[in-house]
Amino acid sequence: MEAGSASGSGGGSQSRPSFSRRPSAFHKFTQQNLPSCKPALTPGSVIAIFILIGIVFVPVGLVTLRVSQSVIEIVERYDVECIPEEYKNNKVAYIRDSSISKNCSRILKVSKHMKAPIYIYYQLDNYYQNHRRYVKSRSDRQLQEGLKYKDISSCKPEESSNGLPIVPCGLIAWSLFNDTFTFIHESVELNVNRKNIAWQSDRDHKFGKDVYPFNFQNGTLVGGKRLDPNIPLSEQEDLIVWMRTAALPSFRKLYGRIEVDLDAGDLINVDIVNNYDTYSFGGKKKLVLTTSGWLGSKNDFLGIAYMVTGFSCIFIAIAFALLHVKYPRPYRDPAFLSWNRKTNES
Repeated sequence: MEAGSASGSGGGSQSRPSFSRRPSAFHKFTQQNLPSCKPALTPGSVIAIFILIGIVFVPVGLVTLRVSQSVIEIVERYDVECIPEEYKNNKVAYIRDSSISKNCSRILKVSKHMKAPIYIYYQLDNYYQNHRRYVKSRSDRQLQEGLKYKDISSCKPEESSNGLPIVPCGLIAWSLFNDTFTFIHESVELNVNRKNIAWQSDRDHKFGKDVYPFNFQNGTLVGGKRLDPNIPLSEQEDLIVWMRTAALPSFRKLYGRIEVDLDAGDLINVDIVNNYDTYSFGGKKKLVLTTSGWLGSKNDFLGIAYMVTGFSCIFIAIAFALLHVKYPRPYRDPAFLSWNRKTNES
């Protein structure tokens, strides 16, 4: 009676909180409660998957390798041959002596017909553009704003010269490649198009259209190429190409394009000005002339990798099939469960 009177006191029933509605944060996605696919991989399905991968990868590898081998490429290393005989044992002294002529001539023979455009690259080996101190020695804001941007401490040790800031500052710009190439075919100089060799995004967004070189290569230690102070950085495409640093110690950078075809057997005389110092650190310099396929330049690795992967999958599928035939295992046999296997062993 007391309980009944206590519950009835207060003149009415009190409302109780409702727990029927779940918190708004409870969702199947946030609670990782979504349905999932858990395939049971039978021996037959595993073998079929490996065979399918092999059937797809091998033809792709053959096509890729064929496209790569259709690219005609001429590679000429010139850093050793362009050293005069009397300086063969002291290459560093030769390259650092400005009073010695650096002109050199090489002859390239075209092995197969090369269809225009023919891309000209210079290749540097054993050159670590990915060195931490080298990569950090630049100022992207200065490349966009020029002398308006004052904080160029990141460009050390090439941030200023004779008390004045350098534009563009930093070791990357300072070490700009400065060898030049002139191509002569049948006593006629071939025109080399050096426009649009850099990424358009770099030209439009990373280098200022009203930023001009200032106080560049005016220090006691001269690096690579000098820049025309009357041309804005956005139009100095050899600099833009060079400033996109390479990830590996062997790399190629685009120098220009020859926009006429070259026939098989043609002899191209290349006049080289061998200015760039790779001798002090044991580097190599090469000149590359190459055509291009729909997959880009010559690269046999991609096709070989596809074929090796495809044949490996086929070999694994055959091995699994032989093992399955020799040692068959019924699907979902409870005898192979861990607890049953322990019971049988005991």
